[in-house]
Amino acid sequence: MEHRIKERRTSFGYTQEQLSEKLGVSRQTIISIENVRYKPTLELAYKIVTLFQLRIEDVFIFEKESE
Repeated sequence: MEHRIKERRTSFGYTQEQLSEKLGVSRQTIISIENVRYKPTLELAYKIVTLFQLRIEDVFIFEKESE
């Protein structure tokens, strides 16, 4: 899964620490998400898009799994 979280975060002028505080997660979680080492839960993904006032499709790019 690709995403545009870092791009959105920087366009809002948030540091990783500020974003983590707004979302109620650790800075390490934000780092892991931005480095695609951790996929956010649906609840966290919803918080992210709500904060940025966007649709989930505007932030996350879901790829179909190979069969």
